[in-house]
Amino acid sequence: MRKILIVGATSAMAEACARLWAQRGDQIFLAARNSQQLQSIADDLKTRGAQRVGTKVFDATDFAQHAALLADATRFMEGLDTVLIAHGTLSDQERAQTDVNYALGEIRTNGTSVVALMSIAGEQLAAQGRGAIAVISSVAGDRGRQSNYVYGSAKALVSAFASGLRQRLSKKGVHVITIKPGFVDTPMTAHLKKGALWAKPDQVARDISQAIDKGRAVVYTPGFWRFIMLIIKHIPEFVFVKISL
Repeated sequence: MRKILIVGATSAMAEACARLWAQRGDQIFLAARNSQQLQSIADDLKTRGAQRVGTKVFDATDFAQHAALLADATRFMEGLDTVLIAHGTLSDQERAQTDVNYALGEIRTNGTSVVALMSIAGEQLAAQGRGAIAVISSVAGDRGRQSNYVYGSAKALVSAFASGLRQRLSKKGVHVITIKPGFVDTPMTAHLKKGALWAKPDQVARDISQAIDKGRAVVYTPGFWRFIMLIIKHIPEFVFVKISL
């Protein structure tokens, strides 16, 4: 039985993970901004078999709340061994190109707030000598593209930070797992046209859960994105600047 904190618990991918963990009887502590959604998800998880479910209204961009969240989750579950960081927004690239404050706010939401949470969670788990941190980054962080480079730059920060944190904390019994989803059909992407490369949240959740259980390092989900991004990353820059992606 795991004792799991989920940050950004109302996101479709996080909720799908929570359902999987509830079915196996884990304890779960949910944190997100919307209190009504939190309560609805908590009620559902209890009916699915979660041993205990706690909730906290939480804004990840308010760094002063981070330590209290970890403390509340640990107190409620009488321990903490797994943290899933899943909060974020899908940035409006066109707006970000002309509104610097908006761009920096998106980087704070999708990048620096995640780094802050990974840092404080990592120290707590390292002190107890065990645990796992799974963070949802994105394939968008593998290479900056004109269509979403503000969002992608925040995710690149998350992936690079997770890589260094993983190397350091591996010596202290803590696994850091970087999750890199491709296109996922969620309410956040409802306005986008879907195609063959799109995955459902349940599929991504299975990959996340397996990655945590197996202590994997970097997981592309669905798996074919590893090969797609390998190609994109190796396109020569003089060619890359001339194409539209």
